[in-house]
Amino acid sequence: MQNGVRKTFKLINRLMLCMWRLGWGKLVNFWPAVVGRIMVVTTTGRKSGQLRQTPVNYAIIEGDVFCVAGFGSVSDWYRNICCSPEVEVWLPDGKWHARAEEVGPVSAHLPWVRQVLICSGFAAFAAGANPYRISDVHLAELCRDYRLIRLHRLKKT
Repeated sequence: MQNGVRKTFKLINRLMLCMWRLGWGKLVNFWPAVVGRIMVVTTTGRKSGQLRQTPVNYAIIEGDVFCVAGFGSVSDWYRNICCSPEVEVWLPDGKWHARAEEVGPVSAHLPWVRQVLICSGFAAFAAGANPYRISDVHLAELCRDYRLIRLHRLKKT
């Protein structure tokens, strides 16, 4: 099941990335309750050294940008961030240089994870969670392999 979901998200990600590249980033975020809040994270490939772009859902909490690697440590963009935490993020208000850091155990930061999932629109439901109604216990179990990332915006590009 997870393989099928992952393939579906890869197809959707290609469409989202194309829309961002066409300058339609604000349009991509037109209906956050359904489509979700979507940004692009540009990382440096850990093997190739080339720039890699990945659309991900996000939430802004306490002035920082948070996102989750929903497929955990196998996500390429997450592994790239672990090797090179300096990234660029494309948000509706512009492009930013940022420093990424993994935030401790997901179970210790469930309110932030829940907020990211709420801001993910349909993606949270596709992953099997209603972020508005799921208990903390079930959320912790569902997200045990997730990686919570905080992006500290440094300056606009």
